[in-house]
Amino acid sequence: MLRERRDPALGEEVAGVLERRVNGVFVMDSLETASEQQMATAALAQVKEPRSVLVAGLGLGFTAHEVLNDHRVERLVVVEIEEALVGWMRDGTVPHGPAFLADARLTVVTADILVAATEAAPASYDLVLLDVDNGPDFLVYESNDAVYRAEFLRVVAEVLRPGGAVVVWSQSASPTLHDELASVFGAATTIPFEVRLQDRDECYWLHLARR
Repeated sequence: MLRERRDPALGEEVAGVLERRVNGVFVMDSLETASEQQMATAALAQVKEPRSVLVAGLGLGFTAHEVLNDHRVERLVVVEIEEALVGWMRDGTVPHGPAFLADARLTVVTADILVAATEAAPASYDLVLLDVDNGPDFLVYESNDAVYRAEFLRVVAEVLRPGGAVVVWSQSASPTLHDELASVFGAATTIPFEVRLQDRDECYWLHLARR
């Protein structure tokens, strides 16, 4: 569901603020975008030459937009499971959508990342960024649990080039995800990153592993 948020006190539209919910769960809005932007920046910093990047989860486009702001990126593939969301971004229902999707380096694929990654060519990406939930402990879809398990992470390892990295966004630190990554890649790192959202400080987490 995509909706324009209204002020609960005044009953007036808050101009330009779009909110996305999935299965009744708040996922993101167009007002507080610092976490998406800083997540992209932090992920890109983990790879010396992130020429080819795969992002799972289109959201409202802010992560992809930030990735494309990095001049080192030559190719970005974004995999999004929700066909309606891709349509809203393309047809202007999300006002900034057409401009965000206009970059020639960007390809948007409507598919489940669990399927799309298996169809990718081996060693085709320098960076894989998984941002499909609020983290492994806050699933939007129960089936997404497989994204954080060793079987799928082995697929991710196959599509990464030597020296490439996978970065998984999470609302909280996940020891289970850390262990799953370490079992596949041999080692894993959990990186906190702090974000200022309006008048409050938040701490999110990136789970990182390298091929």
